[in-house]
Amino acid sequence: MKSTARHYHQQARAESSEATGRRIIDAFLARLLNQWFDEITLDRVAEDAGVTVQTIVRRFGSKDGLLASAVKVMAVQIEARRTAPAGNVQELVTRLIEDYEHTGDGVIRLLALEPRYPALQEVLEFGRKEHRRWVATAFAEPLSKLDAPGRANALDALVVAMDVYTWKLLRRDMGRSAAGTGRTMTRLTEQTIAASNKQNGR
Repeated sequence: MKSTARHYHQQARAESSEATGRRIIDAFLARLLNQWFDEITLDRVAEDAGVTVQTIVRRFGSKDGLLASAVKVMAVQIEARRTAPAGNVQELVTRLIEDYEHTGDGVIRLLALEPRYPALQEVLEFGRKEHRRWVATAFAEPLSKLDAPGRANALDALVVAMDVYTWKLLRRDMGRSAAGTGRTMTRLTEQTIAASNKQNGR
């Protein structure tokens, strides 16, 4: 019985610790998507999460450590929002726009601060690789028809057509609607695939 009770308490403690960590990360992400990174303080995150700063430091070490952990959670969330049938350009762009409407402004703010914070450079490089991997997976079938140089060039063009900067240019700088931005990015993506196939003689 003692062994069973001990196991129960250990499991409950682990679940409580996991829930606390998730609350901290959720609180940090909420601020990260709405504030400049350099304006976020651990005091505010702790207040939002209902914990002490010491708890955050004990779990994550520093704001940079919290950032690294939070970005991994954010990557999983982004992957889930972008899920769509591979090769279905319209649906892929629709999911992408939904993601950018949620995260785009926050990511742009992070990119603006990248030269000043080494921790952001590492995180954003991870994001770039993840975006490129997602594009390569989403368009694996048409890309597979190209030779190696053509595939690399087409992938570069598709990454640009579906990049957060492209979304920002259309959505924020030009003031286009989300739907209009999606139509333009869909057209750019379809034209890139068509041009690559034509160049490859298919």
